[in-house]
Amino acid sequence: MLTYSPHDIAQRHIRLNGASNFRDIGGYAGHEGRPVKWRKIFRSDHLAALNTADLEQLHQLDVRRAFDFRGVHESQAQSYAWPSIERHSLSIEPTVVQRLQAQHLTGKPLTAADALDAMQTTYRDFVRADSHRFAQLFDHMLETPEPLLFHCTAGKDRTGLAAALILSALGVSEADIWQDYLLTNQLYKRNSTGNTTLSPDVLKIVWEVQESFLKASLDVIQEDHGGMPNYLQQKLGLSAAALLKLRATYLE
Repeated sequence: MLTYSPHDIAQRHIRLNGASNFRDIGGYAGHEGRPVKWRKIFRSDHLAALNTADLEQLHQLDVRRAFDFRGVHESQAQSYAWPSIERHSLSIEPTVVQRLQAQHLTGKPLTAADALDAMQTTYRDFVRADSHRFAQLFDHMLETPEPLLFHCTAGKDRTGLAAALILSALGVSEADIWQDYLLTNQLYKRNSTGNTTLSPDVLKIVWEVQESFLKASLDVIQEDHGGMPNYLQQKLGLSAAALLKLRATYLE
């Protein structure tokens, strides 16, 4: 059994040439103080740029399943088909940049406040429109105990909420969930700026994570469902028996 410190970034972050935000979400104290198992659940940015050495690392980690939250055009633009990894699409279409670009075309100058509002709105939409995708991820997790990874493009928003939901279901504290979420700001390196007319101060907000983003999702979970336990059970299908199985599988 691995005994890394849950807050040791050097052990949590797995350095790959083709993905900067690949990490293990193990080690955090979960239900009844039992730690989340190391080397079972991984989160990442997209996998299209992995090289041979990266794939060998994933092979050594026994990662055979990847759950891809990217939208249709995202996954087509940066596609991957690695023979050792079975890719499952759990598509959640991106909206932030498109929303900001549309506002920009009206001629109204975009501000950092606009970017913050767009990010928070997107996180609310994750809960209100895309909960079925997170439910599908839990279904896969319950099918087999084999190591798995989930990702989107940057591994920060759709992936960040998914990680928070998984850690919540496993009984991890809010403090550790926030720590895991905000770690993106230390690790993620954007490969290119792409074609955009958005200003640097707007892009900075779009390509980082802030507490107010995840809080927007958590507030909707509280307001619409009465809290995380109800949301996990009623929207994500995690019955008491399913929670027991999930914890038996992923906690020490």
